[in-house]
Amino acid sequence: MNDGVNGVALAVFVFFFLVVTVLGFMAARWRRAENENSLDEWGLGGRSFGTWVTWFLLGGDLYTAYTFVAVPAAIYAAGAAGFFAVPYTILVYPLIFTFLPRLWSVSHKHGYVTTSDFVRGRFGSKGLSLAVAVTGILATMPYIALQLVGIQAVLDVMGVGGGESTHWFVKDLPLLIAFGVLAAYTYSSGLRAPALIAFVKDTLIYLVIAVAIVYIPIKLGGFDVIFDTAGKAFDQVNPVTDKPRGALVPGDAGQWTYATLALGSALALFMYPHSITATLSSGSRDVIRRNTTILPLYSLMLGLLALLGFMAIAAGIKVQNGQLAIPQLFEDMFPDWFTGVAFAAIGIGALVPAAIMSIAAANLFTRNIYKDFLKPDATPAQETKVSKIVSLLVKVGALAFVLTMDKTVAINFQLLGGIWILQTFPALVGGLFTRWFHRWALLGGWAVGMVYGTWTAYNVASPTQRHFGGSSAEIPGIGEIGYIGLTAFALNLLVTVVLTFVLRAVKAPEGVDETAESDYTADVGDPGVSPELPKVGTGH
Repeated sequence: MNDGVNGVALAVFVFFFLVVTVLGFMAARWRRAENENSLDEWGLGGRSFGTWVTWFLLGGDLYTAYTFVAVPAAIYAAGAAGFFAVPYTILVYPLIFTFLPRLWSVSHKHGYVTTSDFVRGRFGSKGLSLAVAVTGILATMPYIALQLVGIQAVLDVMGVGGGESTHWFVKDLPLLIAFGVLAAYTYSSGLRAPALIAFVKDTLIYLVIAVAIVYIPIKLGGFDVIFDTAGKAFDQVNPVTDKPRGALVPGDAGQWTYATLALGSALALFMYPHSITATLSSGSRDVIRRNTTILPLYSLMLGLLALLGFMAIAAGIKVQNGQLAIPQLFEDMFPDWFTGVAFAAIGIGALVPAAIMSIAAANLFTRNIYKDFLKPDATPAQETKVSKIVSLLVKVGALAFVLTMDKTVAINFQLLGGIWILQTFPALVGGLFTRWFHRWALLGGWAVGMVYGTWTAYNVASPTQRHFGGSSAEIPGIGEIGYIGLTAFALNLLVTVVLTFVLRAVKAPEGVDETAESDYTADVGDPGVSPELPKVGTGH
């Protein structure tokens, strides 16, 4: 790793960062409505985005800087087991095709901004809505922190702000500046900022992947050399575990882990608040459907991206922190100017999802904690103001997390967040198709899944950690090692079904459902479902 600052790469990085900063502030004037003091405008971009804006927004939202860094880092560390991210992003799109259009329709008809809004309206339960909201906020916070970790990894490799002997403020000043700019344009422009910046982010990422997948193998002697070198490296015994470092193909013992992790991750992905926020910003049901058919293009990119992990091994990259492997590969392989482009892709790839995630968490707090429990008569303008402030506080919390805690802690909490957010699946997706589940049963199932998942993850040890050392453990009754989140989800669903039978038998109050069957298929132009932006401001 270079000790000095890569001046050319830094200059290119700063150029693109300035470009997206300008775009972030300009976004406030893009497609601006006459009345901006509402969460529909600030938090959902006026619910007016078309197919391509939504595609770039969702891509920028789901394929983050952490994805760019961590997926190939997992391949670099353990081999084929890290490829689970590829099949899970393929599984997720047929899944969301079945329920996201229904969620869009009912949310558009009733003005729901968050998943918790829908849960409250469907089941007539503020308690269940609060559980979903708190889970969403808890799961999102470490995810935002990991985006800042991605920026920090790039800055470290460029030689900016590094050095343990440097005063902490000087060392972290570049990250603080990036955070300040992100906070400012998110506060000013809301969801329109990441929507506009996502065009730049995705273009850069596709460019970098296209070049890397051709240029780096040529420099290393071809893919046969890359796979041969990686295979030999994985065959070496790890002195800590006394087992091979990894494998090019998952072994029999790892197949349950691989399959359950892929399936569980697919079920969880669109439970995250930021995924739903980007979805609800769409202008119609057809936009959602079209996006589920073209978003798999990102899965192709992800598969190519994962191969960079093998390339890092073949290139002889040696780093203590695996998250630095790909940034270091870029610095070693690319000319300095293109290294700057690659680092800009990762850095901007952190800004887009961090902005959306902070907006989504803020919307949950505003609608389902502040308005439901603290100020029921809050006006749309007051809601927007609170959401803006909370989005800043969320980012401050994520920044403090990154600056004060070991990076592995952030990763562990993000893994835990995936386990948690999956427990909201029965209430959200189940509620979109049936009213059979009892609200108290859903709350009971959620509680059991959360407690089991958290406790089991706490007891997972790794060679370097006593607790939260991974996201897989033995599946009760099967004896195989599988994804904790999916086991907790199965337990959650079992408890929910059993409790529903019991509560229905004793005729427990079911709550009022404010939705109608026709709400789930409504589209723009239907009675009561008019476009949210009848007039688009001129921006002056």
